[in-house]
Amino acid sequence: MTDPDPKEARLARQTRLVALVIAGTMLLWLGGQQIGAELGLPLKYALLIDLAALAGFIWAMAVTYQIWRARRT
Repeated sequence: MTDPDPKEARLARQTRLVALVIAGTMLLWLGGQQIGAELGLPLKYALLIDLAALAGFIWAMAVTYQIWRARRT
């Protein structure tokens, strides 16, 4: 049996991390919106939750692009 390529193992770890960040960001965003609506929080807090979710998704897109580029070479 051959040992896995270290580069492929690193890319697999990064891919799993991106998947967890996307799922976690979505769940936290949905939960934050629901809790904010139920508690009647001001809209500035909803905007803050939206911006945090956007930052998580942008990070995930950037890392996904890096993974895609690494797999092409």
